Amino acid sequence: MQDLFSKALSLVDLSGYSNLLLQGTWMTVKLSLLSFLLAMILGIFTALIKSSKNIPLSFLATCYTTLIRGIPDLVLMLLIFYGVQNWVGELTNALGWKFIYIDPFSAGVITLAFIYGAYFSETFRGALQAIPEGQKEASIAYGLSKVQSFRYVVFPQMMRFSIPGLSNVWQVIIKATALISIIGLNDLINAAVEAGKSTNRVFFFLIIAAGIFLAYSILSNVAFALLKKYFQKGVKEAN
Repeated sequence: MQDLFSKALSLVDLSGYSNLLLQGTWMTVKLSLLSFLLAMILGIFTALIKSSKNIPLSFLATCYTTLIRGIPDLVLMLLIFYGVQNWVGELTNALGWKFIYIDPFSAGVITLAFIYGAYFSETFRGALQAIPEGQKEASIAYGLSKVQSFRYVVFPQMMRFSIPGLSNVWQVIIKATALISIIGLNDLINAAVEAGKSTNRVFFFLIIAAGIFLAYSILSNVAFALLKKYFQKGVKEAN
């Protein structure tokens, strides 16, 4: 895929910055995929807590999702990047440990996962509520453990109901990766701006970056369409 992308870039006059754009694109892809994976895990965990009968934990999960959805993403990114770094620095000083530096990539992954895990939790919670309780009870009655019931009965149906919501949030995550460039990550936007300033063709390189983001989104839509088809196996749709 990288070779194909590199050949496509070579067809355009990029003034020798094709490798820089390729590296920035790969950084954006890694950032979005890893953030998406961690956000999904956090979202499932939070959804299960909110759906449980443990009132204190459910209240904390609700506070988390309400707080995250009520604060702009950019503000959260700056708070987490600089705030967490300061807290870690103070903790290491207090314990006499070696200073731990949180690099922009790790900070970006943590930030995006923390933010969009809250959105995923609502998607998964709605999907869990759409699964008939009788199916969960039947799986337990057949001798499955709670873990087995979740794996073989709940999870496949939860994913089937969640795919449209996951696809929408994924598209937002792709666009949100562009904000991580403000904390120094050498992503696609950072590479495009650097190339544009060096060649005095900022608009041109930003158009290239926009085209790459669009192509990435289109490929993502194809991937989610295949996922939807996979989780729809054995399901008969109404006419």
